[in-house]
Amino acid sequence: MAAGSSSSPSSSTPSRYESQKRRDWNTFNQFLKNQRPPVILPQCNSNHVLEFLRYLDQFGKTKVHLQGCIFYGQPEPPAPCTCPLRQAWGSLDALIGRLRAAYEENGGPPENNPFASGAVRVYLKEVKESQAKARGIPYKRKKKKSTSSTDPKNIGDDDDDSPSSMMPYC
Repeated sequence: MAAGSSSSPSSSTPSRYESQKRRDWNTFNQFLKNQRPPVILPQCNSNHVLEFLRYLDQFGKTKVHLQGCIFYGQPEPPAPCTCPLRQAWGSLDALIGRLRAAYEENGGPPENNPFASGAVRVYLKEVKESQAKARGIPYKRKKKKSTSSTDPKNIGDDDDDSPSSMMPYC
């Protein structure tokens, strides 16, 4: 491998993704240390991850209308309201993806990864659905194209509409 190669982590600047993953990992570890009593990583479970996600809501920038709000279900409300700001689903989804990878990169066994638990997946699904209802915009998966791959209209199409590729964690 050549000196200064971009694939050598010691000689190059980390990517934006790697830098964000490190920041997220450090933030999560600090969250665990601040628990009373402090939690060490081997004792961490999905409940700690869910507490962390709820904790992050206080720093969110996405208005999520409550069911009693007159703007509930409206994608572009005409006036301000007192509904809470929350973390956007796409931001949480991307965060969990980075933390899931960081956990294993830092020696955590994949079979015990709390970021990959069913409880976390269910929570993310509920956040996604509730935010979609509050905004009046359903999240729908793209349907696979049935046209042939030689059709010039399909060249360069990107079926990856995952929120982690569209919405960075703030």
